[in-house]
Amino acid sequence: MSTKTEKKHEPRFHIVKREGIPTLQATLYRLGAVVAALIVCAIVTMALTGENPLRVYGTMIQGAFGTVRKFWNLLQSLAMLLCVSLAVTPAFKMRFWNIGAEGQVLVGGLASAACMILFGNSLPNGVLLLTMLLASMLAGAIWAVIPAVFKATLNTNETLFTLMMNYVGIQLVAYFARVWENPKGSGTIGIINAATEKGWLPAIGGQKYLLNILIVLALTIFMYVYLKYSKHGYEIAVVGESQNTARYIGINVKKVIIRTMLFSGAVCGIAGLLLVGGTSHTITTETAGGRGFTAIMVSWLAKFNPLMMILTAFLLSFLEAGAQQIATDFGLNKSFSDILTGIILFFIIGSEFFINYQIKLNKSHGEVE
Repeated sequence: MSTKTEKKHEPRFHIVKREGIPTLQATLYRLGAVVAALIVCAIVTMALTGENPLRVYGTMIQGAFGTVRKFWNLLQSLAMLLCVSLAVTPAFKMRFWNIGAEGQVLVGGLASAACMILFGNSLPNGVLLLTMLLASMLAGAIWAVIPAVFKATLNTNETLFTLMMNYVGIQLVAYFARVWENPKGSGTIGIINAATEKGWLPAIGGQKYLLNILIVLALTIFMYVYLKYSKHGYEIAVVGESQNTARYIGINVKKVIIRTMLFSGAVCGIAGLLLVGGTSHTITTETAGGRGFTAIMVSWLAKFNPLMMILTAFLLSFLEAGAQQIATDFGLNKSFSDILTGIILFFIIGSEFFINYQIKLNKSHGEVE
């Protein structure tokens, strides 16, 4: 009777999670990823357009910093993206996948617009601004806490729930754009209180975006302290690590989920206020501008660190401003600039793999009995 010897084929390498990596080494990985991305972008640019890639990169810098106005627009874009990123960070750190920031920002902005339209002629401007702040925070908090309550009590899927709430928020804005349309038949609200500027955030030093930037800067510092040093921040971190561990040490997980989402939604409401009262002075379905989704990337790339999110938000805002300038100066459609942006983001996100994992060769590679 013959017997067969079974042989197994060992893989050439395997992936191992790193225990930890020095900050300097992680930074070098990220810088290396950016350099590699720029080289690939240069090759793609020459292959598809024949343009000098150095001119293209120079145009990106010109689009972001070319004039004082462009520089302030860049700071404004950075501040708004950072504000929404700060809002989603507590939920993500708690492992509550809040994909609904877009809708929460919109309903917060809608609440601000409603206050401007309904009370613009009856309240002093200071009282009106305070009313707008409270209304926008309340609206954003309510929009965020609805899926939180269902998650805490019925264990529903928060990703789908918060995502669907976005579409409800968009349709609400579309409905009231018809109710408050100005002029009639336009289907848009138009600039609210253009003559009186009631409900408009004041300009500081002649710069209309400076107050927005200062508010977001204060929020960034507050969020860093809140998450790192407060009791609530500690509870968020524990719940994010393990809900069972949190329950074992006496943390009320349901309470933490609901409280955190109330807070997250309120900050989204503030972003809505800044976009309506301090930026565009109107509300449309495009007011949030996709920031609710881009903020997810900003928060994750920064490892939920509010201070690091300043850098990641700056990078994305710079790429957006530069991409628009490329499309204008070279007569290219926006798709090409999006290709360059996508390549750079791909390399940056890919570098996180090598920061968190390492590839090890198997010494016993080959067939073993």
